[in-house]
Formats: sequence, structure tokens, C-alpha cells
Amino acid sequence: MTRSATLLMTCAVLCAALAMGLRQSFGLFLAPMTTELGWSASGFALAIALQVLLNGVSQPLCGQVADRIGGRKVIMGGAALYALGILGMALSEGLGLFTFFAGLVMGVAVSAAGMPVIIASLTRLLPEEQRGRAVGLGTAGSSFGQFLVVPMAGLGISQAGWQGALFLMAGAALLMIPLALPLNDQPAPATTAQPEQSAKEALSFALRTPSFWFLFFGFYVCGLHVSFLSVHLPGFVASCHLPVAVGAGAIALIGLFNVVGSLTAGELSSRWKRRELLVLIYAGRGVLMAGFLMVEKTAATVLGFSALMGLLWLSTVPPTVALCARNFGTRWLATIFGIVFLGHQLGGFTGAWLGGVIFDRTGSYDLMWSISIAAAAFAALVHIPIRDGMTPAPAAATSAATR
Repeated sequence: MTRSATLLMTCAVLCAALAMGLRQSFGLFLAPMTTELGWSASGFALAIALQVLLNGVSQPLCGQVADRIGGRKVIMGGAALYALGILGMALSEGLGLFTFFAGLVMGVAVSAAGMPVIIASLTRLLPEEQRGRAVGLGTAGSSFGQFLVVPMAGLGISQAGWQGALFLMAGAALLMIPLALPLNDQPAPATTAQPEQSAKEALSFALRTPSFWFLFFGFYVCGLHVSFLSVHLPGFVASCHLPVAVGAGAIALIGLFNVVGSLTAGELSSRWKRRELLVLIYAGRGVLMAGFLMVEKTAATVLGFSALMGLLWLSTVPPTVALCARNFGTRWLATIFGIVFLGHQLGGFTGAWLGGVIFDRTGSYDLMWSISIAAAAFAALVHIPIRDGMTPAPAAATSAATR
């Protein structure tokens, strides 16, 4: 690997780690802010839920801007918006203003300076044989940020108070600006021999392609699993009469082992069929969850399940990005993957919301576990027909291309 490629990947990984670590820290502020300011927990949670939804909706739009002007400018603008949003959260005296900054401003900031834009820039800048590794590193960096930044944010709250911690986080967000400097992925000019495919043509081609929808609904299942477990696994552990520390340890183990899973998936995406890899990952999730339901719930089984699930957590990202690039090219990759990522966020909203509804109505998570297992089987099956080995059609041939 050349020195320039190493610098590029290092800066991208650190940028992704900061972006993910900062956004995953917001839950730590619920208790101190609602207690001091007299807000309701549901009001605080609604602001964060709006952030997740707006992140999904705005991701394709931010992706298209990145495809047009380059990822570096979008990431830098997103980093500035990140800092502004966190600063606004720190200075908000009312829940309405807090919802504006935490939900609306941060929702767009997370899209602009988030993993999809960073990964799309890396994919364009690197040769194909290095792309899987780069995406794996970017995904692993996000998890490492969650593992490292969240405890530091907690330490900041204990030492400087919630407002002081938010001020420090706003400053940390600005570090993404210099880290984005190497991500200069300006699109190459079109040539007469190979006319440039427009965004409209690329999207039209993708939306008419079955493989795109297979990836979309597969990623929907990924989001459903991730949100269900990240939001409700601690509650499930508590319902099994296990200590609170077991639930917290389970989430930490998932993040830690996801680093290994993402790096491994990145390497395999460069050496093996991405389609088969996704089939195995989703099938593995279903088998693992079914097995977990059948064993006695002890601290050891919960932590063992969490470590194994961590290996499969976001390992779907490298092969999914690789299949998007292989089927639809890299020119509008941030746009097309942004729409696929919207499926992930819609699934995430479903997993978090449906898990709570089922538990409220039945007093158990058993039905949600069954739905998750069935969804894993669906995702494994839906990836089987995806084409994995073709070259995307040029703009002039888009209307005639078929799968």
C-alpha cells in the first residue's frame, strides 16, 4: 500500500470514528439534562429519534451533493454543522430549541459528515483491489469511535458537567475538518468516448434494477437488527433478572467485536463474492439469535452472544458498498448508497419502535426475537439473486441495459 493510500485511509478512519463516537454519546445526556432542565425523557428521546429519521432522509441528498462537488467539501461542511448543532444543544434552554438543534441540525450534519459519504469518497479514490479493505477500515473506525469516544464523553459529564462536556464535543467535531483534507474525490470530467452518466440516469437505472431493491431491503433488515438490539438488549437482559452491568457490557462487546467483524468483511469483500458473504452474514445472525433463545440466559451466554453478534454487526457494510459500486459504478455512489442507507435507517426506526410496542403489549420480547429471526432468513434469501461480477452500464446504454 502506498504512503498516500495509508494517509487517506487513516484520516478517513479517524473522521468516521469521531462522527460515530460523538453521535452515539447523546444518550448519556438524557438523565442529567432532563433532571436539571425539567424536560421529559420522552421529549428528549423524540429529538434523538428525529435525528435518526432525518439522517436517513437527508443521506441521499448529501450523497448527491458529494457526488457533484466532492466528498471533502461535504464532510467539512458537515463537521462545521456538527459543531454548531452540539453547541446549540448545550445552549438550549427549552425543549423546542433543543429539538431543532439535536433533531434537525444534527440529522443533516450526521448525513454530511457520516460514514456513507466518507466510504463513497474512499471507494472513488482507491483502486478496486483496495476498496473492500478501505470500507472495512471505515466501518471498524466507526465502531472504535463508539467504543472510545462514548466513555470519554461520560468522563466529561462527570468532570465538567453536561454543558461543559457538550462544549468539548463541539470542539472535537471541528477536528473532522483537517481530517477530511485528503478526501479530495472530485469527479473526473466526462470524455466524448465515455459520456458522463447524469444523476437522473443513474438513479433511474438503479431504481429499475432488482439488485438495487434486494440491497435496499436487505439493509432494512440490518437496520432492524441493529436498532432492536442496541435499544432493547439491555432491557431484555434486565427482564432476565441479570445485573445492569451485563446489559452495558453486552453493548460494549458488540461494538468491540464489530471492529474485528468489519475488518474481516472488508478483506473478504476484496477476495470473495460479496453476494455469498452477505447471505452468510444474515443467515448467521438468524442462527445465532435462534440459538440464543434456546439457551439459559446467564451473564456468560449473554456476553458470548454479544461477542458473536458483534462479528456480524456492521460487517454487512463493506460487501453492500462493494455491490453498489460493482452494479452501479462509483460516479454517483454516495447518492445510490445513500438511498440504500435510507433503507437501513427505516429498518432502524422499525426495530427500535416495534420492539417497544411488542414489549408494552405482551410483557416479553419473544415475538420481536421471532420477527428478527424471520427477517434474517428473508435477508439471506433476498441477496441470492443479486448480480456480483458485472460492469455498470454507461449512460448511453442505460436505457437498454438489463439484469
